[in-house]
Amino acid sequence: MNSSVLVAGGGIGGLAAAFALARQGVSLTVVEQAPAFGEAGAGLQLGPNALRVLADWGLREAVDAVAAWPDALLVRDAAGGRALGQMRLGSAFAQRHGQPYACLHRADLHELLLQAAQAQAGVVWRLATRVASVTERSDTVRVVLDNDEALVCTAAIGCDGLWSRVRHAVVDTAAPVPTGHIAYRGLIPAAALPPALRAPRVQVWLGPRLHVVHYPVRRGEAFNLVAVVHAHGAAPDDARSWSEPATRADLQTALGPLHRDLAAWLDAVPAWTRWVLHDREPLSGPHGMANGRLALLGDAAHPMRPYLAQGAAMALEDAWALGRLASAPGVADWPQRFERYAALRWARNAQVQHRSRRNGTVFHARGPLRWARNAAMALLGERLLDNPWLYRGPGDDPRPA
Repeated sequence: MNSSVLVAGGGIGGLAAAFALARQGVSLTVVEQAPAFGEAGAGLQLGPNALRVLADWGLREAVDAVAAWPDALLVRDAAGGRALGQMRLGSAFAQRHGQPYACLHRADLHELLLQAAQAQAGVVWRLATRVASVTERSDTVRVVLDNDEALVCTAAIGCDGLWSRVRHAVVDTAAPVPTGHIAYRGLIPAAALPPALRAPRVQVWLGPRLHVVHYPVRRGEAFNLVAVVHAHGAAPDDARSWSEPATRADLQTALGPLHRDLAAWLDAVPAWTRWVLHDREPLSGPHGMANGRLALLGDAAHPMRPYLAQGAAMALEDAWALGRLASAPGVADWPQRFERYAALRWARNAQVQHRSRRNGTVFHARGPLRWARNAAMALLGERLLDNPWLYRGPGDDPRPA
């Protein structure tokens, strides 16, 4: 018998949920399928909404120690190199939105959340273990693990990503669908780049059916680069893998002719990995995030296409809301907490999902839409690139005043 809340998944979302709940005195069991804690991938961007959550948790100092702080976001044409638009970041951006814009290695964010969660009392950690099935009962949840062990919990939270097994007990059993896009990723040591390319900025290159983004991570000691292209030919064998080995030649066919500066960035990548982007339909109501004693968080509920750089941020916001509700007066049991959590979070998450999809269409535009995009960026500049509706989040405190 286990009377604690079960958190399925020890990635960024799962650790954020564990920390947010444990600091409110909730007893937890965290189940992670990997034999050791770690995070795949290279970089991520955190806007003011995500920094606001981490600051509220007392983790800004830990973020400051590992982050890079770009001073601008520059958009350029992938083939011709022409500057299409720019947004100032740095101090001007922080004054406008209350928090700055940060770039981190995923492993660094994962590690600081892990340390914060492990410092909390009342958390049991189960590695090399995966959830096989989840069944809700009248006042408990029965979780069967892949070693046939059964746990009985007061509630369960699925933080187990795009291919979530907890989701099957909350919403549906449908598999995610491929988007037709493939992402190629590389990490470049800053010392391997010419000095002219080491400027601390987020740089986005747009082309027909493709875009490339690179930005500094690890205090500027490395640069993360991601190229997203429409699939040509057969997709990689393992559709679920985040890190299938790839080569520059695999990417070149999809990219076509490139400006010399962008080509220099791609040539500097020492090793490539790739993954097939999958997706689900945007949330259509609170039922997509919770049901009774079961809730979903992050990609398990609302996978984000990478065209707004908000996947990790929305998981952090979800965890922040759950933590607040764990101490909310008048919300005494987990079905009530999860109901309020879903009601608070689903519409914002759905908006980000829709906007991310729209951005993908705009980024990869051809023909008249491409011309209109370029003209709009030239005319509107920062007003078009900024997202105050997003960065002012995560929203109202769910606890009653």
